[in-house]
Amino acid sequence: MGDTLLFANDNQRRMEAVQKCFGPSGTRILDPGRVLVGEGRLMKQSRRGAQPKAFFLFNDMLVYGSIVINGRWFKKQKIIPLGDIELEDLEDGYMRHQWLIKAPGKSFFVSAASREEKVAWIRHIEVCKTRLPSSGRPVAMTWIPDRASAICMRCSRNFSVTHRRHHCRKCGFLVCGSCSRKRAVIGNIHPTKRQRVCVQCHSGLSQEEDRRGRGDSIGLPSDEDESGSFEDHLYEDFIEDEYDLANWDDSGMDSFCPYVYIRPEHVWPSHV
Repeated sequence: MGDTLLFANDNQRRMEAVQKCFGPSGTRILDPGRVLVGEGRLMKQSRRGAQPKAFFLFNDMLVYGSIVINGRWFKKQKIIPLGDIELEDLEDGYMRHQWLIKAPGKSFFVSAASREEKVAWIRHIEVCKTRLPSSGRPVAMTWIPDRASAICMRCSRNFSVTHRRHHCRKCGFLVCGSCSRKRAVIGNIHPTKRQRVCVQCHSGLSQEEDRRGRGDSIGLPSDEDESGSFEDHLYEDFIEDEYDLANWDDSGMDSFCPYVYIRPEHVWPSHV
């Protein structure tokens, strides 16, 4: 009983610290049934290249944000319920030790500082997911990185300063402005907001809308958005720890869980 209370108090203190780091603009994360399983820094691929982000794994959601002052101040808080997440392990490519986090709102690449860290992150998330029901929502397509193509993937024209790159929010292809003038509602991103789509995807979405209008039932996969509440919207955008996953898995996480330190400079909490 004493250990359980100690862990509960430690968990509350850590969650309060995370809440404080995101400031008043962050979504409230304190909840009686929520456990902060671990935290660390991962590199997240974006249009500007790989950017360091602070990630926080809870027993029911993944939270991340931009680092202003490491360990003290984070901004642009993003939240993804774990029931919506799918993970895909990847070979090294644009980044070493990378994998793919796929969610209805947006799918993106992340990388860890080492293979051990990558494996531990993936295992942590997967074990947490087994304790939650799946939402069953289709996940978004991953955006093709800007540097992956010098030409529009629809019309094959070269990109330039005046002929800029854009991303289709449905298929994730790199397309030019001429090939992405259309807009369409993509249910995974937003129930009403119209998103940029390429000409081919727009045609397909229009056909699906026509079929739905005739009573057919067809879901719409897709991509991103940047603002909204925790309930109706999903958000965009290190483990060098030799812990034993079995010990973590058997730690009584159904009710509480000792915090798993994902950063090597952390020290395990006292159990006495």
